[in-house]
Amino acid sequence: MNSERKQFYSSKTWQDCRNAYYKSKGGLCELCLAKGLYNPGVIVHHKTHLTPQNYNDPSIALDFNNLQLLCRDCHARQHKAEKRYKVDELGRVIFLDE
Repeated sequence: MNSERKQFYSSKTWQDCRNAYYKSKGGLCELCLAKGLYNPGVIVHHKTHLTPQNYNDPSIALDFNNLQLLCRDCHARQHKAEKRYKVDELGRVIFLDE
């Protein structure tokens, strides 16, 4: 994981935003819930992906309108075409751009 990305995701600002968003969605995957399924959400996903150019833009990085709470399967489907990472057999995310 590049240092800017790591710094952002470990920041108190992101952690507070992530936790507040998680609570606002009741801990359920938004895409599953739209299908009538009740699966726990575990990843707060950025709809507009973060880049080195927008990590410091709160309207992208911290705006609830740009976030989705997803289960691991839905999150993997959101990124499948991009091949940015893979998920190992234990559910750990391995970034391919490292």
